[in-house]
Amino acid sequence: MTCCGPSRRTVLGILGLAALASSAGLPRPGSARAQGNSLLATDLEVVTVTDVSVILTWTTVTPDADGRLVPVAAGGEVRIGPADSPLAPSARYAEPEPTPFHYAEIRGLEPGRRYRFEAWSDGSRATPALNLTTLTPGSPETTGELTTLVPPPGRLLRTLALANDVHYGETVSGLVIGDFPPGFREIPGQPPYPEVMLTALLEDLRAPDRGAQRLILAGDLTSEAGAEESRAVRARLDSWGALGQDYLVVRGNHDRPHLGDDYRACRPAQADHHDCWGEVFTPRQQLVEHEVGGLRVIGLDTSDLDAAGGRIDRAQFDRLAQVLRADPDRPTLIFGHHPVTAESGLTNTAGPGFVLNAADSAELQALYTRASGVFLHHAGHTHRNRRTRPDAECAVEFLEVGAVKEYPGGYCLLRLYEGGYMVNFYKTRSPAARRWSATTRGEYFGLLPDYTLGVHADRNHVVLRDFSGLS
Repeated sequence: MTCCGPSRRTVLGILGLAALASSAGLPRPGSARAQGNSLLATDLEVVTVTDVSVILTWTTVTPDADGRLVPVAAGGEVRIGPADSPLAPSARYAEPEPTPFHYAEIRGLEPGRRYRFEAWSDGSRATPALNLTTLTPGSPETTGELTTLVPPPGRLLRTLALANDVHYGETVSGLVIGDFPPGFREIPGQPPYPEVMLTALLEDLRAPDRGAQRLILAGDLTSEAGAEESRAVRARLDSWGALGQDYLVVRGNHDRPHLGDDYRACRPAQADHHDCWGEVFTPRQQLVEHEVGGLRVIGLDTSDLDAAGGRIDRAQFDRLAQVLRADPDRPTLIFGHHPVTAESGLTNTAGPGFVLNAADSAELQALYTRASGVFLHHAGHTHRNRRTRPDAECAVEFLEVGAVKEYPGGYCLLRLYEGGYMVNFYKTRSPAARRWSATTRGEYFGLLPDYTLGVHADRNHVVLRDFSGLS
């Protein structure tokens, strides 16, 4: 997940996860946990809970002749009903056709109401995997109950999609150092998985039930910022919409200028580097600014030349300070690839050196304390869903969003209302995307969900805020 080689902490962390899996008896990918030839419905996740809908995913598997669990197509059904009703939950969803990779979206629920639910496949009730995230006491997956959100007051003004970490051109997912831990290659007969996952994202956002007006991509559009992959991802995005109008981008560490003969035909950058990505998108360390119906959207390039961690150059800081000082109260969404807070640095597997450096983080957050309109900072890089606490006295949500290119494989919808906003994480739902997401659950010895899925409240929450001035 780094651009420039793993840190010692990353390697030790992965080794620790492997030891934990062994000592705790957790299953490695493909290990058999079912007996006989029975169908097993597993990996149940309550992924998305809005004010009026819920999305559940699970997988059906069965042991093969060698006892290894393999995906098997089965029917799917969700039963759901108010938790305060004496009646048992009733069937509200039936899979249109058998599949191993189940994605059930139930609509028409009431805001702020508690529901009981059950997911079934051919007589087998779906249960969560042996992952701490979904087995935490009180989680919807363990209680069989969930509560829909209460939306902010006022009209829905607009919907934005927050996404990151496409890694176009990548061929093996989940590697940290060399061939360790075991990675996952694209499925034979399928297009390259970054293309599968990006296509699924773009198709989702155009669907009427998602209705995103803008896509905001916070970096790592490419695997290694080569000329061919930079042009290819730009062409795919341009076939969907217009840069600066339908979609907005900043670069990540994988999109940085590179050294070497493979890059020499591209625009020169400092210290003998060449910037193929910058030729296709925007120059390095350049702030981008957009306005969407009174909402200010600012993109920061936090990439460093030869490091996985992030930085912001002086010229970009000066421009950001100028923009915020000119209109400090304007509602403002800021996005950049690297997470910002000390909490993020201490809780990601690669450590504090993987996020924005401490000095730049402090300066950035100090700017936010003087610009009351800044309400959310969207980052990628860690491939996880997580909210972290600011280090300064600023009313800003620092949100990391799971990767597009691998499990959990999705994006967040940010719905802005007159009285606040609602955040929901969605997995992409094409059959090929669901298959790849289920496959890459096995990264990090099967423990990737514990790191990247995020707790329910990080994926689904409401924040009250005055946006009544937006159109």
